[in-house]
Amino acid sequence: MSTTTSPALTLRNVRSVAVEVPLRYVLGTSAAALRTVPLLLVDVETEQGVTGRSYVFCYRKSGAHAMAAVLHDAAELIAGHVVAPLAIAARLERPLTLIGVTGIVRMALSALDMALWDALAVAAGLPLATLLGSAPRPIAAYNSCGLGLMSPDAAADEAERLLEGGFLAVKLRLGHPTLADDLAVTRAVRKRLPDSVQLMVDYNQALSVVEALARGRALQSEGVAWLEEPIRHDDYRGNAEIARALELPLQIGENFNGPAAMLQALDANACDLVMPDLGRIGGISGWMQAAGVAAARGIPMSSHLMPEASAHVLAASPTCHWLEYVDWADAILNEPLRIENGFAVVSDRPGCGLSWDEDAVKRYRLD
Repeated sequence: MSTTTSPALTLRNVRSVAVEVPLRYVLGTSAAALRTVPLLLVDVETEQGVTGRSYVFCYRKSGAHAMAAVLHDAAELIAGHVVAPLAIAARLERPLTLIGVTGIVRMALSALDMALWDALAVAAGLPLATLLGSAPRPIAAYNSCGLGLMSPDAAADEAERLLEGGFLAVKLRLGHPTLADDLAVTRAVRKRLPDSVQLMVDYNQALSVVEALARGRALQSEGVAWLEEPIRHDDYRGNAEIARALELPLQIGENFNGPAAMLQALDANACDLVMPDLGRIGGISGWMQAAGVAAARGIPMSSHLMPEASAHVLAASPTCHWLEYVDWADAILNEPLRIENGFAVVSDRPGCGLSWDEDAVKRYRLD
């Protein structure tokens, strides 16, 4: 990480608010069909008047409320401390060990870590990417806003709409009842897309190992760029079997619980590609540790959701691959992330560039 210094900051308070925002595209996966998504917005306030911001996707409304409760407890433990993300992470892990620093707890602490780093970058007057030792730069992005489980014709039509903004890649959710159904949708979308546009496919952990091998082999000749989470994310032995058997690159990682989990997956040869989630990998601190592991192994590293902050850390990642773009937070942001010619335009404003539209936050707030 960068040795660039920021003015010393002292933590005063941590505020959070849960919102539920509408989606432009219904996202039907093998797990659920989403029309709205819950987000937890986090503000770290300092005695020096600097505020750091972050948000995380909470999966369920109950998750947002649970994370807010964990954040409240964490804030009481670190009030008055110097804003030092690595030291604060170490300070908080010990009292939360008996609960377990996984799931809700990990996500709450990750959101806090992201907001702390944002505060440091804002105080330094630097974009987060610069504070991390890199610089804002365009990051190749694929559009992940839609293409849920739907008919072949509907998927092909939506795939065309997702190319707005010049995207050079899109992601298709699979996991239909039969392989024939998956192939029909994949072929319809692939046929409609220009040859220059890459197509990723995601099963959202829907398959058994046997079924994943069968469907993966069938998809290898269909112009697909990667096969994402075909089976349980934590079945490293099964994922290793799939990665070994297929020429199609296997992508996992959005559920890695901290950098140690990513290291375990790579030690097990459980994937060809990784895509950590800032909310599960440990925020900015955990991401940068994971990026070092990916660099040492030569593994391409993409992101999962939260593209505004993810673009900054990808800019500082040696094996930067793809940014997963979703527009979910646009509804509550003053300045949403821009996509130009298929690349995310990483903000050169101090921090991650997050600024809440307070009227929208009130409109979508979860009570």
